[in-house]
Amino acid sequence: MSTGSGADSAPAPTTHNSPHAPDTPRTPRKSSMFSSLRVRNYRLFFLGQVVSNTGTWMQRIAQDWLVLSLTGSSAAVGITTALQFLPMLLFGLYGGVLVDRLPKRPALLVTQSAMAVTGLVLAALTLTGHVQVWHVYLAAFAVGLATVVDNPARQSFVSEMVGPKQLQNAVSLNSANFQSARLIGPAVAGVMITGVGTGWAFLANGLSFVAPIAGLLLMRARELHVVERTPRGKGQLREGLRYVAGRPDLIWPIVLVGFIGTFGFNFPVWLSAYADHVFHAGAGGYSLFNTVMAVGSLIGALLAARRGTARLRVLIAAAAAFGALEVVAALAPSYWLFALLMAPIGIFGLTVNVTANTAVQMSTDPAMRGRVMALFMMVFMGGTPLGAPVVGWVTDAYGPRIGFALGGAISVTAAVTIGLVLARMGGLRLAVGWHHGHPRLRFVPREVRENLAPAA
Repeated sequence: MSTGSGADSAPAPTTHNSPHAPDTPRTPRKSSMFSSLRVRNYRLFFLGQVVSNTGTWMQRIAQDWLVLSLTGSSAAVGITTALQFLPMLLFGLYGGVLVDRLPKRPALLVTQSAMAVTGLVLAALTLTGHVQVWHVYLAAFAVGLATVVDNPARQSFVSEMVGPKQLQNAVSLNSANFQSARLIGPAVAGVMITGVGTGWAFLANGLSFVAPIAGLLLMRARELHVVERTPRGKGQLREGLRYVAGRPDLIWPIVLVGFIGTFGFNFPVWLSAYADHVFHAGAGGYSLFNTVMAVGSLIGALLAARRGTARLRVLIAAAAAFGALEVVAALAPSYWLFALLMAPIGIFGLTVNVTANTAVQMSTDPAMRGRVMALFMMVFMGGTPLGAPVVGWVTDAYGPRIGFALGGAISVTAAVTIGLVLARMGGLRLAVGWHHGHPRLRFVPREVRENLAPAA
C-alpha cells in the first residue's frame, strides 16, 4: 500500500482535539540529526543508555540461545519472550498511572537497579552451573515487572529532558542508540557464547546498568522541563482509556503497533529457528541475523531523526513494507539472501516504531502522557505474550518459513486495513493514475476531482 504525496494536500486540522489528523506534521521538517544531544541532561541519559542497551542485547541473545540449548524448542524460546512481556500486558496501564503520579528520575533509578540485580542473579546461576530453564523464565518475568514502570517512565522522561521542540529528534536518537547497541551486543554475545559461555553475557548486562544509574544521578534537576504530576485520585485508569478512546488519531496507531508487535516482531523465535534448523549456522548465524537487522534499524532511526516529522501516512506505508518484506524473507532460499533481507526489515520496523511513538507522544496532553505511553507500550510489547507462543507453536509444527510468513502476512493486512480506515476518516480517497509514464497510487481529498489522464 502506498500513501503518496497526494495526502499532503488534505486539509490539516491544527488542534489536538480533532480526530481527523492522519497527516498533520508534528514538528518542523528541518532538523539537525543530533540536535537534542546539545541538552546536557539528555546527553548523560543517552550515554548511559548506550552502555546499558549493549548489555541488554547481550543478555537477549544469550537468554534465547540458552533456552534453545536447554530445551531444543522454539516454543520454549517463545514462552521466554512471552513471560518477559506478560507483565506489560497484565499491569501496563497501572504502570502508566504510577508514572503520571511519580517523579520520573527517582522511578527510573529504582527500575534500572532492579534490572541490574536480575541480570547478576542469572549470571551467578549460569556461571555456577545451576541454571535451569525455569530460572530463565523467572528472570524474564522479573525483568518484565520492572519494565512495567521503566518503559513509560523513560518514554515520558524524554520530553522532560529536551522539551517539545526536540522530542521527535530525541525519540529517534533513542532508537538509534538502541540499534547501535544492537550492532555491538549480538556480536559480543556471539563471541562470549562460543568462547566462554552465556553466563558472562548475563554478568556484563548486570554491570552495564552502572552507566545509566550514574547518568541519572549526575543530571541537573533545575534544567528539566517541569511537568505537573497527576495527584492521586480515583478513576485515573478509566480516565486514560476514555482519553485514548475519544482520539482516533491516537487509537488507530496504537492498534496498528499492537498487530505489528504481536505478530510481526517475534524475531527471537524466528531467527533462532532459521539459524538452528533451516541454515544450520549455530549461534554465529543467529548473531549475524540480529546484527544485520540492527544495521537496518540504525539507518531507519537516523533517517527518522533527520526527517523531523511524524506523519501517519509514513507509519502505514512502513508497516505495509515491513510485513511484505517478512513474507519475502520467509521464502528466501539461501543463507546470505535471508541475512541481507534483515537490513530493510530493520529499516521499516524501526520506522514503524519511531513514527508511531512520536506521533502518539506529540498528540498527547503532558498530564496524560504516562498513561497513554503505558497503553502504547502495553499494546506493542504486551501483545507478545499472546503472539510469541502461537508463533512458536506454528514454527515448531509447520516450520520456520510458515511461521515467519504468517507474521508478515498479518502485519501487511493490518497496515492496509488501518490505512484505509484513516484515509476514510480523513475524507480521502484512493486516486489511481499515471505520472511521467509510471502508475501512481495516492490519497487525495474526496471533493477534489483530478484529471487522471496520462501526463504528457
